[in-house]
Amino acid sequence: MTERFADRVTVPDVVGLPFHVGRDIAAEFGVSLANPDPDGPSIGSLASPGLFYITSQNPRPGAEVYRLDSVTVEIVGYGEAERGALRNSPDAPLVDSEHATAEPEYFVDLTPTDDLDQNPV
Repeated sequence: MTERFADRVTVPDVVGLPFHVGRDIAAEFGVSLANPDPDGPSIGSLASPGLFYITSQNPRPGAEVYRLDSVTVEIVGYGEAERGALRNSPDAPLVDSEHATAEPEYFVDLTPTDDLDQNPV
């Protein structure tokens, strides 16, 4: 067995994004997008020219892979998806925190009050 010395990275969620946006996000996370058919053309050549959207990915978002590994994606041209098509993700993300939104600890009210309007600083 060959040991790999590359660091591990987390797979981003690129499903539903335009291909060119998903490709850039994947690169920022340290992975590349690939055609599920290893004998077929590159995914970049399939998605060019035109506007294509990513409809599924493998491995799923949140999985850990080695840096520079590939994430296979299915794409569909703009306007070519079936009406009412659902997002084709195999499973939910690995952890709930990936979709959590931060709750602010406090709020600052910046609306002027009558006191400030009468007595400017």
